[in-house]
Amino acid sequence: MYKHFFKRFFDIVFSLMILLLSSPVLLIIAILIKIDSKGPVIFKQQRIGKKGKVFNIYKFRSMVVGAEKTGSGVYSNKNDSRVTKIGKFLRATSLDEIVQVVNILKGDMSFIGPRPPLTYHPWPYDEYAEEQLKMFSVRPGITGWAQINGRKAVEWNKRIEMNVWYVEHLSFLLDLKIFFKTIGKIFSNADNENHFETVETNNTLPNEAEIEKTPVLQENDSK
Repeated sequence: MYKHFFKRFFDIVFSLMILLLSSPVLLIIAILIKIDSKGPVIFKQQRIGKKGKVFNIYKFRSMVVGAEKTGSGVYSNKNDSRVTKIGKFLRATSLDEIVQVVNILKGDMSFIGPRPPLTYHPWPYDEYAEEQLKMFSVRPGITGWAQINGRKAVEWNKRIEMNVWYVEHLSFLLDLKIFFKTIGKIFSNADNENHFETVETNNTLPNEAEIEKTPVLQENDSK
């Protein structure tokens, strides 16, 4: 009952509340982004959602325009010069993610669930193993089980294993646990930095050269 009705009900109610109550903060952030650097306020990026549906995820822009054509591509570290001044603050507080309440209202996402991966990283949808595809049976989330258990410090295959575990054990109490642990992660800014390439080479992966052909703008994710 929770998985098929109340989870979505809570998503709609709380996303509306957050959107209304935080509107002054959202406006201030938007103004600061425009003052800090040229470019759009909102960053859009294609992600894979429930049942493999591709959607545009929204974030406050935290990098300079054209960042995908310079630097390390997929992976962003603490001293990445592509990150704007206001972007550093937004990333540290995870406020760049707050506009994803719009994704939640639209039905693309939930507050809690597996983080939606890029359409081509760590690998395309049709190259996920049958067991791995279970993570796409629910709406992706702003935060999830993998985010409170290592986040960017965890290799992608392990993250997917945790995502599948979450789907198989989804419950109100588990979501509540993830919510409160996420708050702790935000205040401590734990595991919010890439220290290495978080994709192991194995038989489930596509050709590495194919991935490297397309630079990725890593707006505060591979998470």
